[in-house]
Amino acid sequence: MGLSLSKGKTSPSPAAAAAAEHDQQKPQLPRVASILGEPHLDVNRDFKISKKKAGEGKFAVTYICREKSTGKKYACKMIPKKKLVTDNQKEDLKREVRIMEHLRGQRNVVELKGTYEDNKNVHLVMEYCEGGELYAKMKSNGRYSEKVAAQILSSIMKLVYSLHFMGVMHRDLKPENFLLAKKSVLPCFVDYSMLKAIDFGLSAYIDEEKPNQEKVGTAFYVAPEVLRRQPYGKEIDIWSAGVILYMLLTGTPPFDGENEDRIFEAVLKAKPDMENHPWPSISENAKKLVNAMLSVDPTKRPTAAVVLNDPWLDKNGVATKDPIDDMFVEKMKHFRAMNKFKKLALKILTEMVPEKELEGLQAMFRTLASKEQKVSREELEKSLVRMGSNLGPDDAKVIVEAADTDGDGYIDYDEFKTAMMNFRKQHKEDHLRKTFQHFDKDLNGFISKEELKSALEGYEMGDEATIEEIISEIDKNDDGQINYEEFCAMMRS
Repeated sequence: MGLSLSKGKTSPSPAAAAAAEHDQQKPQLPRVASILGEPHLDVNRDFKISKKKAGEGKFAVTYICREKSTGKKYACKMIPKKKLVTDNQKEDLKREVRIMEHLRGQRNVVELKGTYEDNKNVHLVMEYCEGGELYAKMKSNGRYSEKVAAQILSSIMKLVYSLHFMGVMHRDLKPENFLLAKKSVLPCFVDYSMLKAIDFGLSAYIDEEKPNQEKVGTAFYVAPEVLRRQPYGKEIDIWSAGVILYMLLTGTPPFDGENEDRIFEAVLKAKPDMENHPWPSISENAKKLVNAMLSVDPTKRPTAAVVLNDPWLDKNGVATKDPIDDMFVEKMKHFRAMNKFKKLALKILTEMVPEKELEGLQAMFRTLASKEQKVSREELEKSLVRMGSNLGPDDAKVIVEAADTDGDGYIDYDEFKTAMMNFRKQHKEDHLRKTFQHFDKDLNGFISKEELKSALEGYEMGDEATIEEIISEIDKNDDGQINYEEFCAMMRS
């Protein structure tokens, strides 16, 4: 029963006064600190979470949920905070979220819809894949024909190529971490061309100057250099994909044992059976590719791009070109065509984002720049060849001309991250607000023509015609100035 509040200035009754004094003496429940560093937000505000589980792991349970505003189905990964005991575990979760945000828009990665956190749980709301786990299909199917195995490997390697291009290694590639985007109409007609990777909890950014030595992964799929705690890099993903290919062709893992230690021993020996059934009936090209991907020496393993162009995939009619190359060039062309005000606004916004949130862009720049601090067109061409990219000299020219805002013929890291920030569709509200206020000098809620002119002239970017063009493009209500809603629309377009 609640209290009735009187509008008069009457004194509270003795009972009410006693109750109020008792409430003041009650210990207040402590507010649990935010793990993600954002204000607490209840997932139930936007989503109706069902009791139906879509998956379960050591630290999390994934449920089916629906967005209240649209009715669209999503997957909601719930991580109880009480299970995140150590600082390392909390950092791993933060890194997982940052990596998924960095990978937004990648075709073979499950899309992160949003993050929510309350006192008890962290929720990651993600794209729902109705086709289920690749592992379940492999378990029921046994071994696959070479044609279907090639289709599955092609989908996996497009994911691996995209990750490595973006400066990320998964570190736990396995059939359980791939979902089929669509449910097949008939069991015998499964479309494996669109696999989506999940679970980036063990993923890390690639840094060739500071290679990893953590012992992570899953027993059947872990590379020998990881078990030996040797410095390792993105080649461990190629090994794991090679293990999956072996399983697709044979129906059994290449390294097996009665327990985890025995499996590790088999991995370290690295001598999978490729003589007995069904290997005599498997093509020589398939055998060569498996052997190459399961090379003990990581430097002898093919890159993801080389695998995608392997003769075995080509012979089995699999389209090998990965769309990330074209997408990257198209995004750079879009940045080049952008108005000067948006480029300047992105530069200001980028300066407000903590470097920790830009680790993905740092890693991506390292893959393009090698050990240089800035990249010329010629150096970029060499980097693209080294990465196995299909991009050529003309594409390198487009990329450099687009990102090189100061016109010195090079892309430095600041220019690169400013260009790439344009492709983030979900800029944080406080960053957008502060960027808008940077231009709204009198804080009246509008960016006037004079304020815009002053900002552009400060960077030697503006003339009268340019300013008029920008105003007419952004000013949707034709009042001659830019309000916050119009500014946000420009930044998110």
